[in-house]
Amino acid sequence: MDLLALTDFNLVARHGGFGKAARATGRPKATLSRRVGDLESSLDLRLFERGARDLKLTEEGRALFERTAALLAELDETAAAIASGGQRPKGRLRISAPMLFSQTAMGRIAAGFALEYPEVRLEVTTEDRHVDMIEEGYDLVIRVNPDPDESLVGRAFLRDRLVVVASPRLPRTTGGSGVPGVARGAGERQIWHVKTEDGRSTIKIEPVLSLSTLIMVRDAVRAGVGAARLPISLVAHDLADGTLVNWGDIDGPEIALWTLYPSRRLLSPRVSAFLDFLKQAFPNGTPEELAAYIGR
Repeated sequence: MDLLALTDFNLVARHGGFGKAARATGRPKATLSRRVGDLESSLDLRLFERGARDLKLTEEGRALFERTAALLAELDETAAAIASGGQRPKGRLRISAPMLFSQTAMGRIAAGFALEYPEVRLEVTTEDRHVDMIEEGYDLVIRVNPDPDESLVGRAFLRDRLVVVASPRLPRTTGGSGVPGVARGAGERQIWHVKTEDGRSTIKIEPVLSLSTLIMVRDAVRAGVGAARLPISLVAHDLADGTLVNWGDIDGPEIALWTLYPSRRLLSPRVSAFLDFLKQAFPNGTPEELAAYIGR
């Protein structure tokens, strides 16, 4: 594929027409038209629907634009950075992050990053669902214990663990009866397996509340309505103050937060800068560092 023709196609698609692209860039309209025509011929596809007054992308043209616009921008940034000996990051950086991390830490992280890199326009979307980075135009996603994906690369930058916590006023029954529990969602298990210094044990619960976010669950536990499973980083200050007590660590895999980006993309200066910023914020990636960052 002709890279120059692909670049001209992206110019026309971005500006919505040959004339608009020519006026915005100073490129001859005839050159843009010829290059796009050559690209269509080489692909044996129609990329634009040409009307009397307007120009619209075909379905194939829209797919090509969505998949190549970010790649071309990254190539331009990389070339400029090399030519200038290390240009400061600039441009738009789109990130998808999970809800709890966004609610507790991303605001401060985003603010600190914006102050250090004022030429980067950071956009953070909060969502726990799986996103298609290419189709939806994300540069980076943050996910909890992501499934393996050959199209993505990344690393774990934070680790946490689940603990069972409750108000000191809530008795922990040891017989067959359960204790009041606060669940996240309707599918919470009614038997929790925990590890303590004395070994492994089980806690039977009787859900009294079902809440959709861990922040809500924590607030309900603080009010003394029941016990709950929560990340220790979210309740570390409560445990230190004695307003909550730890009934044991959940017996299971740790929680790991990963940063992920497409493996076929060049790592843009913006993404590299954000990864470095996260490393500075959480140098060891421990729950204690996240708890300190969250504050009270």
